[in-house]
Amino acid sequence: MTSGAGASSRTPAATQDEVRRHNLARLLRLVHVHGALSRSELAAQTGLNRSTVRTLTTALARCGLVRETHPPGRGYAGRPSIVVEPESRRVFALALDIGAEHVIAARIGLGGLLLDRREVRQPRGAYEVAPMIGRLCELLAEVGSAAPPDALCVGLGVGVCGVVRPEDGMVRYAPNLDWVDVPLGLLLAKELGGDLPVAVRNEADLGVKAEHVRGVATGVRDVIYLSGEVGVGGGIILSGRPLTGVGGYAGEIGHMGVNPRGRRCRCGRRGCWETEVGEDAVLLATGAPPGMELADVLLAHAAGAPWTRAGIRQVGHWLGVGIANLVNIFNPAMIVFGGATRGLFPVTETTIREVLRTALAAPRSQVLLTLPSLGADSAVFGAAELVLDPVLDHPFDAPQRRPATSATSAQY
Repeated sequence: MTSGAGASSRTPAATQDEVRRHNLARLLRLVHVHGALSRSELAAQTGLNRSTVRTLTTALARCGLVRETHPPGRGYAGRPSIVVEPESRRVFALALDIGAEHVIAARIGLGGLLLDRREVRQPRGAYEVAPMIGRLCELLAEVGSAAPPDALCVGLGVGVCGVVRPEDGMVRYAPNLDWVDVPLGLLLAKELGGDLPVAVRNEADLGVKAEHVRGVATGVRDVIYLSGEVGVGGGIILSGRPLTGVGGYAGEIGHMGVNPRGRRCRCGRRGCWETEVGEDAVLLATGAPPGMELADVLLAHAAGAPWTRAGIRQVGHWLGVGIANLVNIFNPAMIVFGGATRGLFPVTETTIREVLRTALAAPRSQVLLTLPSLGADSAVFGAAELVLDPVLDHPFDAPQRRPATSATSAQY
C-alpha cells in the first residue's frame, strides 16, 4: 500500500519530445541573446553533446530561425565548428514605445538586431484614441515596408506610459495620456487585420526587460529601471524575476508620495514623486522660459546658464529622496536611469548621492546607479522581446506566424 502511494505521487518523467523541445528553446535563446555561436560553444554552454547540438541546430535552421555557416579561415588543424546565427532579417518583431511626448516604432529582428526605426514627437494633448491608432499603424507600415516578402513577423509589442492589464492590453489608467480603460491591444490588432499577435505592457516593465536581457543589467538579478517623460515609472526585477503584482500593475513608483506640501499630481494626489522630478517639475523649478523643453534646459545648464542651477539641484534632491526610498525598500543591485531621468542623472548625480546617504547603509553600499546601455530604446527593445518570447519558448510554432507583407500593410 505504501509502495503504491509513493509511486503514484511521483512526477512523471519528461517525454523525449518534451526534452527535445526544451533543448531547442535553450539553443535558440542562447543564439538570440549572444548572437553567432559555434556548435562547440553551444555544446559547452548547454552541456549537450556535439552530435545532439548538430541535430537540434539543423532542425532550427530548417524552421528558418537560424542559419548555419562555416567560420572564415581554415588555417588551423581539425574540422572547424559550424557557426549558428539568428535569422535576424527573416524573423522579426514590430515594436512601439508610446510616451506622452514621443512615439517610437521599430522593426527588430531575432537576435536583437534593429532593422528599422522611426521616432516622432507628439504634441501634448493630442491623445484622442482613434486618430492616435491611425498614426501608430502608419508608423508600423513604414518600418515594416522594407521587410523581405518571405519574412515572418512574429507579433507587435507595445510599451505605454500607463497602468496596463497584461492579459488583453487594456490601458486601465494613463494620466499623462488622459486615457482610462482604453483597449489598446484589441484596437491595434483589429486595425492591423486581426491575425497579428499584439501584446501591451507598461513601458518601464519593458525597459527593465530589455536592459536585463541585452543591456547594462545583463546578469544582474535585482534591478530597478526608471522611465517616463512627464511622469515617472519603474520596472523592477527581483531575484531574476519581474515584479508585476497580482494584477500586473506594480512599479508605479512615480506615484510614491515624497512631499506632502508638493503640487497636485495628475492622479489626484498631492506630492507624488513625479511632480518633483518629471519634465514639468524641471521646467517649473528652473523657471524655464515658455516654449522650452527638458532638452533645452539641460543644454542651457551644460552651457553654464545661472538660472538653471538652483532648479536642477532641487530636482536632484527629490530624485535622491525617491532613490533612497527604493534602495531601502527593494535593496537592488542596480538602478538604471532611463526615460527623462537619463538626461537628468548626469547633471544631478552629485546631489542624488548626497541625499542617498540618508538611506540605510547596508543596502546603500550594494547599489550601482547607472545609465541604460540601450539609450532611448530600452522600452522598444523590450517590446520586441515581449513578442519574441513565445517563439524562443516554442520554436516550431514560429513558421505558422503571419508573413510580414500582410502583417504590416493591412489597411494601408
